[in-house]
Amino acid sequence: MTPRRRTSVPQKISPARRAAFDLLRRIEEHGAYSSAVLAGSEDLQPNDRALAHELVMGVLRRRLGLDHLIEHYSGRELGRLDIPVCIALRLGLYQLRYMSRIPESAAVNESVSLIRSAGFSSAAAFVNAVLRGATREPDYEADISDSAQRLSLETSHPLWLIQRWIETWGWEETSAFARVNNEVAPTAFRIVNNANSEQVLEELRSDGAEIVPSEVTPNGWRSKGKNPTLYDLARKGKVYIQDEASQLVAHVLDAGAGDRVLDVCAAPGGKTTHISDLAGPSSIVIAGDLHRHRLQTIKTTARAQKTRNIHCVVLDGTSELPFAKETFDRVLVDAPCTGTGTLRRNPEIRYRLSAADLEDLPRRQFGILMNAAGLVRLGGRLVYSTCSVEPEENEGVIEKFVSQHPDYRPASLEINPTFLTGTNTARLWPHREGADGFFIAAFERR
Repeated sequence: MTPRRRTSVPQKISPARRAAFDLLRRIEEHGAYSSAVLAGSEDLQPNDRALAHELVMGVLRRRLGLDHLIEHYSGRELGRLDIPVCIALRLGLYQLRYMSRIPESAAVNESVSLIRSAGFSSAAAFVNAVLRGATREPDYEADISDSAQRLSLETSHPLWLIQRWIETWGWEETSAFARVNNEVAPTAFRIVNNANSEQVLEELRSDGAEIVPSEVTPNGWRSKGKNPTLYDLARKGKVYIQDEASQLVAHVLDAGAGDRVLDVCAAPGGKTTHISDLAGPSSIVIAGDLHRHRLQTIKTTARAQKTRNIHCVVLDGTSELPFAKETFDRVLVDAPCTGTGTLRRNPEIRYRLSAADLEDLPRRQFGILMNAAGLVRLGGRLVYSTCSVEPEENEGVIEKFVSQHPDYRPASLEINPTFLTGTNTARLWPHREGADGFFIAAFERR
């Protein structure tokens, strides 16, 4: 039976755990994304913010395993529990299982206080009993003979995803990919053209972090260790924090001085501003997106980077685009996708995906690519990319496109040959390159 909701006097709770509990509720109850809610936690002190981020991302990455522990220690099915109760238990169990520096008493007592402060005092004894049980049996592991099911639980990926990846990529690739998805992704960035590169690097290194050149993309960098200066420089428009595989897309597009460029699905603008940076101020870059408020993000970033050649247009890529045929030298379709290549950064995606998404999204992606194709001039370049590892969204889309567009031929990719899967296609993997999972294909119109 679900505990009856009651009001109670809020207990003293650490700011980090309070924030993590509230943020996880927003993600679970309102469908928010972790990247968005964590970006809004800047009012916390640095140490509290770091702990809150670790708790939120840790709980999301380990959710399926934590839920199994809840059912084991409570003897109840998860569906019978209120969401706040589940979240309080996940937070407590995550600290007990994965954060050895946290005292058991703090993990248990503050989880109990959290559920009381949320108005579920009748569940406090239940939460306390479950977590106390976990402290008495800290080495419990589920005894599962099926290897796919065991990997699903160990890595907290839905079984249907694990099974389809094994069928597509094989056991070794799937196991490595699923395990790396629960690791912290490296922080990558690029230096904006209006900034002095040597000065920026010197400022970053003086903050104590190790800054190393990217092995994935030209002029990209990785920052190892905590580096608050990096985020300060990003706010000032001197650097842009962007995954290395994502940075590679603008290099493949290869826009130059004076080119007219269309980025069909531009928001939040990382690739758009990078294209502008590489092409120079004499180029014209059109940033399209379905939502006006998302285009505002691009405008804000462009202003911070002192970029004046980006023009934003509200458009629907799945419909006829509002431009004359053969208008652009370069067109980028960075298509909306499942995002399975970004599960280290967006772990909640894995729980929201369904097989139906892999039927609907490829249709939309193909439609956007077909609408964009007519806008490329003869001799111009069309690039298609996703941050998905699913073949239906990648090879499946471009194979269908090529079959209906004999006026396009493969364009050679001047990138690290280990990324190439064909003449004009590339894949990157987090467990191989350390970058997000990405697919890139390039075509020239003839």
